[in-house]
Amino acid sequence: MSLPEPAGQEGKEPPGTPGLREQARAWLEEALSGEFAHARGLGGPGREHEGHELRQAWERHLGKAGWTCLGWPERYGGRAASLEDQIAFHEEYARADAPARVGHIGEGLIGPTILEFGTDEQKDRFLPPIQRGDELWCQGYSEPEAGSDLANVQTKAHLEGGEWVVTGQKVWTSLAHVADWCFVLCRTEPGSQRHKGLSYLLVPMDRPGVDVRPIVQLTGTSEFNEVFFDGARTAAGNILGAPGEGWRVAMATLGYERGASTLGQQIGFRRELAKVVETARRTGAADDPVLRDRLVQSWLELEIMRLNALRMLRPDPGPEVSIAKLYWSEWHRRLGELAQAVQGKAGLVAEPSQTGPDESGQGELNELQRLYLFSRADTIYAGSSEIQRNIIAERTLGLPR
Repeated sequence: MSLPEPAGQEGKEPPGTPGLREQARAWLEEALSGEFAHARGLGGPGREHEGHELRQAWERHLGKAGWTCLGWPERYGGRAASLEDQIAFHEEYARADAPARVGHIGEGLIGPTILEFGTDEQKDRFLPPIQRGDELWCQGYSEPEAGSDLANVQTKAHLEGGEWVVTGQKVWTSLAHVADWCFVLCRTEPGSQRHKGLSYLLVPMDRPGVDVRPIVQLTGTSEFNEVFFDGARTAAGNILGAPGEGWRVAMATLGYERGASTLGQQIGFRRELAKVVETARRTGAADDPVLRDRLVQSWLELEIMRLNALRMLRPDPGPEVSIAKLYWSEWHRRLGELAQAVQGKAGLVAEPSQTGPDESGQGELNELQRLYLFSRADTIYAGSSEIQRNIIAERTLGLPR
C-alpha cells in the first residue's frame, strides 16, 4: 500500500518574485543544513517543549530572510504574496521538516486581525516585531465556564487612569508561558450579556497581576496553561476596534486561524499517515481487512481534505471555514485511534524513560502514542466540533437556531 504525494500546486507568483516555491525549497534546504540542522522536526502538538530557544532563533532567522508574514503588506515586512504563494511556502516548509513555528499565533491570528482592525499606530507598534520574530503572542479566549461557549466569557476590564485593568481567568492558553503578549476577549460593559459588551484587548504578559500556570497534559508535556489576571494593566490604546465590538473582532481572528498554513499542516498529516501505514506493515495489522479498509479510507479522506481546503481559501474567510476545522480535527482524531490499533497491545505500554520519571510518570511515548493522546484534544481546541456544526448550520446553510 503506497501513499503518493499530492500534485504540487505551483503558485502564481506576484511580479518580481518568480518561482517562489523553488526559492523557498532551496532556501529551506540551505538554512536547515547549517546552524539550524538540529532544529529539523522539533516542536509541534504535544512537543512544544522541544528546543524552544533554538526555534525562536530560527523564527528570527526566518524573519530576517523575509520568510515570515508573506501575505502582509511590504510596509510591515511582508511580500504582499498571493494565497497561492503562501500555500506554496507552507507546503515546502512542511516538506522540509522545518521546526514548528513559535510565532504562528502572532503571524496567523493576531497579525491579520491588527491589519484589519488596528489603527496605523497599532500596526506600526505590533506588526514589525511579529514579522521579525521578536515578540510572541498567545490567545486569551477560553475560560473555565466559557470554553466552546465563547460568548459567556466573564473576564472583566475597566478603564482607570488611562489604562485598562483586567481581572479574570483564561484556560487552555497555548504557549502562554513563553508569550510576550496576549489578546484577551473580556467584558468591558458591566451587566452586559452574551455577545454584547465585549472588548478585544492587547495585554503584555510581563506585568504585575499576570500569573501563568502550566497544565500537564495526557502527553506529559505542558504547552497549555491557565492564565490569571488580577488587576493586570494595559494602555488604554491597546484595544482593537471600539469598546463593545470585541465579538466581531474575535470572530475575525477565528477566521484567520483557518488560513493558508492549514495546507502545510496537511503535509504533516500525510507524514503521520505514512508512519501509521509503515507500522501496520511491520506489525502485520495491514493484513487485517478491517484495518486495511480504515487505512485506505483515511488516505481518501486526506485527499478530500486538501481539495476542500483549496476550494474554500480566500483572503477574507467567512463562516464556511468551520467546515475545514470540523473535517480535519475529526479526521485527525480517527487517525490517532488508528495509530493505536495498528500497534496492537504494544501501543498500550510506554517505554521506560531514559532520563528518569517525568512529571506524568508515564515513561517515553513513541510517535504514534503521542499522536493518539494529543489528537483527543483536536475536536475541542480552536473551536469544538459541536460549535463548528452550529456555525455551519446557522451561518452557512441558513438553518434556524
